[in-house]
Amino acid sequence: MYQKHSPYYIVTLILHDQDNDISENVSLLNQSLNELGYKSDFVIHTEPLIRKKEDFSHLFPNQRRGLFTKLFVFLKKSDVVYKTFLFDKRDFDKPLKLQGRIAREISLFFRENLGFFLSFDNVILYYDNGQHELTQILNNVLATELLNFDIRKVLPKDYKLFQAADLICTLSLLEKKLKEGTLSKSEMLIFHNERDLKRQFLIPLEKKRFVK
Repeated sequence: MYQKHSPYYIVTLILHDQDNDISENVSLLNQSLNELGYKSDFVIHTEPLIRKKEDFSHLFPNQRRGLFTKLFVFLKKSDVVYKTFLFDKRDFDKPLKLQGRIAREISLFFRENLGFFLSFDNVILYYDNGQHELTQILNNVLATELLNFDIRKVLPKDYKLFQAADLICTLSLLEKKLKEGTLSKSEMLIFHNERDLKRQFLIPLEKKRFVK
């Protein structure tokens, strides 16, 4: 349900044609993390990174921005595209209504781009089943819209694209807050100013958006 500190629900799908190898980009990201003293399975979770929480509570702003930037560069260089769905929780008085809207929007996306998805031998969903409702929605959408699909449970530490999806959700939220003029002090501390946020992150991200 709506809470002042969490007014939106955001889902991002990263679409990757696995004929396009991104292993070198993964290796470069791992190498850069190793150089900073982190193991390759270190998870860059962008919300606590910006808030200076959890594994990032001891880091200076520039160190946190550096980690954010490394994950963003990995995303930018990888041959992938994305689709984000953003929902304002204030539009729904019950969780079931929000769940229904999420299901409809994702189903419509698959239906409108069915030719794209059917061009592959198989479609594989990678998800950690972190949210039961979203897991159920995704499973039902795939079963309804596609003939050939597979589902694999993953952990964020093992899949850099999973972390990149989290990053895109964060940037989508920042873009929304930028338009509303509600960016927080902790967010501005990481991204310096609105111009830098747009020029260095939001504009380059737009080039990765899925287009029919």
